[in-house]
Amino acid sequence: MDGVPKGKWVGPTIIPSNVFPGTQHTYYIYVPAQYDPTKPTALMIFNDGQAMKAEPGDVQAQNVLDNLIYRHEIPVMLGVFINPGRRPDQPEPTPSDWGDNTTNRRDEYNPPTDKYARVIVDELLPALRKDYNVSPDPDMHGIMGSSSGGCAAFGVAWFRSDEFHKVITFVGSFTDIRGEYTYPEMVGQADKKPIRIFMQDGRNDNRTTGRGAYNPNNDWFYQNVRLMQALTDKGYDVNYAWGINNHGQKMGGAIFPDMMRWLWRDQPVSTDVNDKAERSFSAAVTGN
Repeated sequence: MDGVPKGKWVGPTIIPSNVFPGTQHTYYIYVPAQYDPTKPTALMIFNDGQAMKAEPGDVQAQNVLDNLIYRHEIPVMLGVFINPGRRPDQPEPTPSDWGDNTTNRRDEYNPPTDKYARVIVDELLPALRKDYNVSPDPDMHGIMGSSSGGCAAFGVAWFRSDEFHKVITFVGSFTDIRGEYTYPEMVGQADKKPIRIFMQDGRNDNRTTGRGAYNPNNDWFYQNVRLMQALTDKGYDVNYAWGINNHGQKMGGAIFPDMMRWLWRDQPVSTDVNDKAERSFSAAVTGN
C-alpha cells in the first residue's frame, strides 16, 4: 500500500543453542514504525525466517505486518524471523532451500517433543526481551510456519502454551516424519489448552512419500484434516482453509493477511497514542 510507514530490520543476530548443543540460530527482527518501547508489544515469530521474509516471495510477512498495523487490523507487533539451527561451519539456508540436509531443521522441527519449544521460549525470548518491550501476555504471542515449520509452530504452542497461544500453519507436515501424525491423539487425550490456530493445506499436497503403497500416515492433507478435526472436537478456537494447492506456500501466502486478521481479531489495535478508545477489530465489526 502506498503511504504505509515501513518498519526497519535489525540483525542478523546469532544465538548459540544449549538445547541443541553445537548449533546456533540466526534471526532477524522486523520493528514496525509504530513500535513504542514504553508499551508492552505483541510478538509474531516466523519459522524458516529466510523464506517468510524473502522478497520476491510468496509470503513477505514484513509487508503484511506493515499494512495490517497501519490499517489498525492487528496490534503493533514485532516480527521475528528465525532460521533453523545450524553448526557454525554450515551456511545459512537460502529462501528456496528448506535446509533439511545442511541444517538442524529436521531434528528441530519434526519430532513432537518440547525441544524446539525450549529454543523459542528459553533461548530466543530472553534475547528479545533484553532489547525490546515484549508483552508477557501469551495471548500476545503468535508463531507460524510452513511444512515442517508449521509442525514446529504448533509444537511450540502445544508444549509451551504458557507462553504462546496463537498459531498459523501452511501445509503442515503432520505425517510420519519423526512421528508428527500422533498430534491428533495427543490433542484428544490432553486437557484443552488455550491455543487458537488457523491451518491451511491443499488437496494436492503430498499424498505419499514414494515408498510404495498408500499409507495414511504419509498423507499430508489427510493428516491436516485429522488434526483440525481433533482440535474442533476438543473445542479449540480453530479455523482452516483447504484449497487444491500442492505442497507450497502460494495459497498460504495469498490468504496470510486474512489469517492474521482472524488470529488477532480480539486484541487492541490502536496505533495512535492519542486514541484512548483502544479500538479493536471485534469492536469494529460489532459496532460497539
